[in-house]
Amino acid sequence: MTNLTESFTDLALANPINAEILQRLPILGAAEPWLTAGCLYQAVWNAHDGKAPDWGIKDYDVFYWDDDTSWQAEDAVIRRAGLLFADLEAEIEIRNQARVPLWFEEKFGAPYPPVTCPEDGIGRFLVACTCVGLSPTGEVCAPYGLEDMFAGRLTRNPNTPNPSLFRAKAETYRARWPWLEIILPG
Repeated sequence: MTNLTESFTDLALANPINAEILQRLPILGAAEPWLTAGCLYQAVWNAHDGKAPDWGIKDYDVFYWDDDTSWQAEDAVIRRAGLLFADLEAEIEIRNQARVPLWFEEKFGAPYPPVTCPEDGIGRFLVACTCVGLSPTGEVCAPYGLEDMFAGRLTRNPNTPNPSLFRAKAETYRARWPWLEIILPG
């Protein structure tokens, strides 16, 4: 592991809810599970500011993969997760990444190109440095690297299906962590 990867993992796991979710994910029985998004990068930004690792975290996102894209199959995993994580007192959102292209455009107004694995979904967040995930085995997914996340540089993800929302999303981050720098495309 590189130093940034080790630092990222250590800071993410300093949030005890992240650590518990990752420890329990194999029990969930969902294929290719990843803990992803805000609960991870916000732990890094919170450390920069001397805040608690779980400060300001709204929810904990878990991505997984199932070729059965029915609502019923995903709902069954969501219900199992509700039981598995009930004692954590945290909002945990479970999403089958194979299903996202089926509903994304209707909900967000932009098409969502097909994905082939959960890592594809991790790579689609609006802000490039927020495209991060941790697997229960300790693997890190960071398709755009970790440098910008640690440096606080917010750039638009070139693979996002809805680039018009980038500025608004980045501003919500900067409202909580004023040192973050929004870098707009040329």
